[in-house]
Amino acid sequence: MIRKSTLDNGIRVVTEQVAGVHSATVGAWVETGSRHETPEQNGISHFVEHMLFKGTERRSAKDIAREIDSVGGVLNAFTGREFSCYYAKVLSPRLPLAIDLLADIALHSLFDLDELEKERKVILQEIYMVEDAPEDLVHDLFTQNFWPGHPLGRPILGSRESVGSLSRGDLVRFVEQRYRGGNILICAAGELEHERVLEQVGEFFAGLGGGVAPGLTQAPVCQRGVDIIEKDLEQVHLCLGSSALPQNHPDRFALHLLNNILGGSMSSRLFQSIREDLGLAYSTYSYLNCHSDTGSLVLYAGTSPEEARSVLHLMLKELRRLTTELVSEQELQATQEQLKGHLLLSLESTDNRMTRLARNELYLGKNPPLREVVQGFEKVTREDILRLGQSLFRDEQLHLQVVGKLPQADITPLDLTVG
Repeated sequence: MIRKSTLDNGIRVVTEQVAGVHSATVGAWVETGSRHETPEQNGISHFVEHMLFKGTERRSAKDIAREIDSVGGVLNAFTGREFSCYYAKVLSPRLPLAIDLLADIALHSLFDLDELEKERKVILQEIYMVEDAPEDLVHDLFTQNFWPGHPLGRPILGSRESVGSLSRGDLVRFVEQRYRGGNILICAAGELEHERVLEQVGEFFAGLGGGVAPGLTQAPVCQRGVDIIEKDLEQVHLCLGSSALPQNHPDRFALHLLNNILGGSMSSRLFQSIREDLGLAYSTYSYLNCHSDTGSLVLYAGTSPEEARSVLHLMLKELRRLTTELVSEQELQATQEQLKGHLLLSLESTDNRMTRLARNELYLGKNPPLREVVQGFEKVTREDILRLGQSLFRDEQLHLQVVGKLPQADITPLDLTVG
C-alpha cells in the first residue's frame, strides 16, 4: 500500500509497505541538480553530495561509515540533472537509524575546509577519469552540444575550472538555498509502517526550514549539427540523437517501447543489425534521457574508424524505418512483454520500489497503480509507434557527436538525413 503525507515544513513523505521482505530502503530526494546551477557553479550539486558524507556536528566521516556498516546496511548517494538522492538500505528494525543518518548529513554537515580540499581533488580525478574514458565522454559531449548554453547541457560533475573555483561559502549558501522543506521528498519502501516513518522523519528533520527554492529554467532548444572531437583512439565513438518527450508525456509508454525496439536490448534492431549481422561493433545501444519538460533519445556505437560511416548509415536507416514502416505485431508484443517483465522483476527489490515512488512523485505528482502502468504498455499500438517515430526523428532535430579519429575523407560531409 502506498501512502503520502506532508509535514509542516513542506517535506513530502511517501511510503510503500511491502509484504514478505525483511529490508527497508529510504531515500531523501532533493530537487536540485546541475540544471539549477549557474555556469560558475557548475558541479556544485555534485560537490555538495560528496561533502555531506564528510562529517557532521555529531558524527565524523568514519562514524557515518561505521554506523551503517555495523548494521549490515548500505548508505550512498547520486546526483542527476534535476535532483540529488541520498539513500540507505537496512533491515527493517534499523530504519530509524537510516532516517537519522540521512537527516544528520543533510542538516548538520560541517563542510570542513580540509575535507573540502581533499574532496575537490577526488572530484577532479573523477572528471579526469571521464575525459580518459571516451565511451563516457561522448555522452557528456553529446548533451552539451545538443542543448548548448542551457543548464541541462552542462556536465553533472562540472568542469575543472568551475570545481576548482568553488569555495566553502559557495557550497554552504547553495545548501541554504536549495535544501528546503518544499524541495525535499522522503520515500521509503519495505517492511514499514507509514505513521512510524512519518513520525521519525518529523523528528529527525524538524530543524529543516520550509519554503521552496527557485524553480526550473525554460526548456532548452535542441541544436542540429555534427561535432567531432579528434582523439587518437582505436575506436570511433558515435552518439546520434534526437529530441524526445518529457517524463510525464501521455506518449511515454510508446516512447519506452520505441526505444527498446530500436536499441534497448540484445534483440533490438541496432544490436542485431550492427553487431550480430555485420560485426561492426561490440557495444551498440540506444537510451532515453528524459526530464521534466524535455528529453532526448540517443543511439551509441563504438566502431573502427574505417567502419564509422557505415555504422552511422545503419543508425540512420533504423531511424528511417521507424518513420516509414509499422513495426510487426510480433515485435510489438514481444517488446511489451519484455518491458512488463522488467518492471515486475524490479519490484522484488526495495531499492527499486523506493526509486519508483520518488520518480513518480517528482515527475507525475502521483504513484499510479501497477496495473495502470502495465495497461499503459498494453494499449500502445503499431500506429502509435509509427506516429511517434515520425514526430521525433526529423532531420532538423538530429545531432551527431563523434569522439575519435576519422579518416580524413570521412570527416565531411557527414550527412544526417532521415527523410
